[in-house]
Amino acid sequence: MDDETFWDVIEDCRRATPDPDERLEWLCERLRARSGNELLRFQEGLDRVLAPTLTWDLWGAADRIMGWCSDDTFFYFRLWLVGLGRDAFDRAVRDPDSLADVPGVRRLAGRPPQDWEDEEVLEWEELDYVAVRAWEHVTGRTEDDFYDALENLVGGDADLTDPAGERWDARDDEQSHRRLPRLSVLFPLIQVS
Repeated sequence: MDDETFWDVIEDCRRATPDPDERLEWLCERLRARSGNELLRFQEGLDRVLAPTLTWDLWGAADRIMGWCSDDTFFYFRLWLVGLGRDAFDRAVRDPDSLADVPGVRRLAGRPPQDWEDEEVLEWEELDYVAVRAWEHVTGRTEDDFYDALENLVGGDADLTDPAGERWDARDDEQSHRRLPRLSVLFPLIQVS
């Protein structure tokens, strides 16, 4: 599955419904109509489009917005970026501060993360499992079989371990205001006294 086809599926999913759970169900249903090889190619496409999101600047944006970001949280955030659609995704990769224009991000401004509803959290972890769930349904084979077949297809685990760019601290106001001026205004650091 090339990038155009991958993004066509994501855009169709995005247009179908704004609800993340409904999107996942829609996507799973559509993927179940594809062959096992196409499902492997969908996952390969997802992994490929995620690659340019593994940067310290995007990590800093996620950290600033959510107040804290672990490896897992950042990965789920990157999957959420895919769910924004190609245009917003590409803008965020080029300029993480452009996330200040995303309505879902703007709605969170001024509210501590513990007050966010589950559906407001900037993550879409389940997107990483949709191809394997469809694969199990289509082929009758296991999750382990899926990952073995994917490894054979792509020649090993292509996931990078360290983000690209210069590591910096989003909780350092000076650095954050310089690198993410609009997000830093929307998500000021909470002063603990």
